[in-house]
Amino acid sequence: MGLLDDMKGMLSQYAAGEAPAGEAGAHFQQLAQSVDSGTLAQGIAAAMRSDQTPPFAQMVSQLFASGSGDQKMAMLNTLLSSVSPEQRTQLSSMIPGLGSVSAATGASAASAMTPEAVRTLAQHVEKNDSGIVEKMSALYAAHPALVQTLGSAAMTIAMRNIAQRHGTNA
Repeated sequence: MGLLDDMKGMLSQYAAGEAPAGEAGAHFQQLAQSVDSGTLAQGIAAAMRSDQTPPFAQMVSQLFASGSGDQKMAMLNTLLSSVSPEQRTQLSSMIPGLGSVSAATGASAASAMTPEAVRTLAQHVEKNDSGIVEKMSALYAAHPALVQTLGSAAMTIAMRNIAQRHGTNA
C-alpha cells in the first residue's frame, strides 16, 4: 500500500469540501511527499487558476517575496523564458532591475528585484504565454514549503484537485 493510499481518507475530505480547518499546511506537506511532482504541479496550477485565490501574478509576487535567492532566480528564469528578446528590452525599461537579471548574474540580482516588479513581469508573461501557469507550478512543486506561504485556501484547492484526479471521493 502506497503513501497515497494511506492518505485516501484525508483526500476524501478535501474532495468532498469537508477538510478540517487549520490543517491544510500539514496535510499539504504530507501530500507533497506522497505524490509525484507532476501531480503536485497540477494541483498547484488548479489553485493558481482558481477564482477563490488571488490572481496569478499576485501569487507569483507573494511566492517571490517569500523565496530564497536561488528560488527567486529560478522564478525569474522561468518567467523570462517566455519573453522574447524584444519584449525583454521593452520590459527592462518599464521594470526596475530587470535589465540586470540574467542566469549569469545569479541569486543576488534576483533578490534585488522587488515583488511588485515581479508581479508586473508575471502579468505581462501571463498575457503572452498561456502555459506559464503550468511552468511556474512545475517549479513550485519542487518547493512545497514555499507554496505553503500562499495560505490554506490555495493548498486546499490544490489538494482537492489532486484528490479528484486520483478518483478519491467521499
